Amino acid sequence: MGLQWVILAGVVAVEAAVAVLLTLPAPRLVKSRIVALASLLLQPGASILPFAAFQFLDLRWKNEHRLMCTSEICTTEERTRYEKSIFKAQRNIILCVSACLLYWCIFRICKYHREIRELEEVEKHLKDQ
Repeated sequence: MGLQWVILAGVVAVEAAVAVLLTLPAPRLVKSRIVALASLLLQPGASILPFAAFQFLDLRWKNEHRLMCTSEICTTEERTRYEKSIFKAQRNIILCVSACLLYWCIFRICKYHREIRELEEVEKHLKDQ
């Protein structure tokens, strides 16, 4: 597994952990701190989107230019190597898509929490009047 895929897998694991933390029920103070921390990490974390997109395009290019091993001429070792490379490519595509999807989920969850907080402030202000 290349270094870029190890990095992408680590980022996906961190994004999944943050998404779980954001969706778990917690006291209001703890939840607001978690959302604030996740919001701070969103802007530098956005660099994963072009990285994942580039890796996805690289996989697509390699898939189009891959030597096919579907005929009877291929040995069993070549066929096994070909199938293994296909499975690795599929795994890596899932990593790319999940990195982008999890980033989007974290972004939306943070945005919803911010909107809820603003609506609660407006409601509190209207009750005080």
